[in-house]
Amino acid sequence: MVTSSFLCETPEQTFQLGEAIGKSAQAGEVWCLTGGLGAGKTQFVKGMAKGLDYEAPVTSPTFSLQNIYPARLPLYHFDWYRLNKPEEVEGLGWSEWLSKDGVVVVEWGDKFPQLLPSYAIHMLFDTVSDQGRRLIIQGKDEQNKSRVQEIILCWPL
Repeated sequence: MVTSSFLCETPEQTFQLGEAIGKSAQAGEVWCLTGGLGAGKTQFVKGMAKGLDYEAPVTSPTFSLQNIYPARLPLYHFDWYRLNKPEEVEGLGWSEWLSKDGVVVVEWGDKFPQLLPSYAIHMLFDTVSDQGRRLIIQGKDEQNKSRVQEIILCWPL
């Protein structure tokens, strides 16, 4: 397993880290974002979308459950916060989204870890101050270790 952390002192830095990661994103990546309400998960995804050359607004799919952003690589943005059972995730066609040529990001992915592929990259958002966040990244699989190491080298900008 490869683990590291990033200190983002402002929401803008959280956005910038997401943007840097989005610029080098590869088709087939799956991201699991965890952390409390208001921890910066959606801010990070906004940055990823920008890094993927998506220019329109990005919003949390809390009520819609998923948003699709047609970018350089399609960004499939899920939010499992309101879901209660794995069957509800599967009802969204989850396994089909994993096989598409894009980047999959799941907010609250820790609710159903059994549904995440072993190669998912995990990012934990820890609130350290009103605006500051510590983002802990983990690559648990051989398939994503080099990608996580590459990301570690991109920060600070």
